[in-house]
Amino acid sequence: MKTLPPLSSFSRVAVKVTDLRVCVAFLAVVVILVYTSLWAYRQFMSSPPYVDPERYPIRGIDVSAHNGMMNLDAAAADGIEFIFIKASEGDTFRDENFRINYNKATHAGMKIGAYHFFRFDCDGISQGMNLVKAIGNRHLDLGVAIDVEESGNPAGVDSLQIAKSIQAMADYLYLSGLRVTFYSNRTGYYEYLCETMPGASLWICSFQPTPINAEWTFWQFNHHGRVAGIRGDVDLNVFCGSRQEWQNYLNGAVWPYETPPDSGRTPAAPHH
Repeated sequence: MKTLPPLSSFSRVAVKVTDLRVCVAFLAVVVILVYTSLWAYRQFMSSPPYVDPERYPIRGIDVSAHNGMMNLDAAAADGIEFIFIKASEGDTFRDENFRINYNKATHAGMKIGAYHFFRFDCDGISQGMNLVKAIGNRHLDLGVAIDVEESGNPAGVDSLQIAKSIQAMADYLYLSGLRVTFYSNRTGYYEYLCETMPGASLWICSFQPTPINAEWTFWQFNHHGRVAGIRGDVDLNVFCGSRQEWQNYLNGAVWPYETPPDSGRTPAAPHH
């Protein structure tokens, strides 16, 4: 059997250069694909849509300790009328800035709600108790919101169990006399809320011109908003209706186009 003659030193160098060029070209393609994917995500998945201020005149923000120290008087002067403030998470965590953010929002004349980040791996009633303790006897114009999303939660928890825990927490809050809204994106809404909490007030996170094919009360449409008095990005939100409907909602209407209940009456829990 004939064998090939050994490569010369020049040939071996040429092969190595060719291999190096192939590697560099491959890495360049990978970098381009990653950059293109990130650009497409920001452009089509997380870029804020245009939200008509005449159709949705009531603007708001949601904040937590991650937003740092804020001048909410300046934010109110910039057109922000309502705020959801993080109060708690899971069955033990409390947001360290909830008290000061609440006091600042009250001073600024904003309508206030408190929100709780729901943990998939914690008991629902225990989470409800944590939230109730965190807010104390503070007045909440917008009630409380349960933040339900897969991001930041452990994988592998049974969806049915998650839905049952959410329902248990909501029932505890309703029995505590609180108005309850559910925050989620489209995925979370259809996975955990659509069937188990029909008719409940929805705060939807969506970057589409039509937030969701369902009734919603609040729409979070921008994660990278800029507002006077707040350093860096802040989440921007709108209320679903007109100023008259906003007043109806503040007066206790479950949905803004409905007649408000008698003064002082807590809105009824949705049927589930």
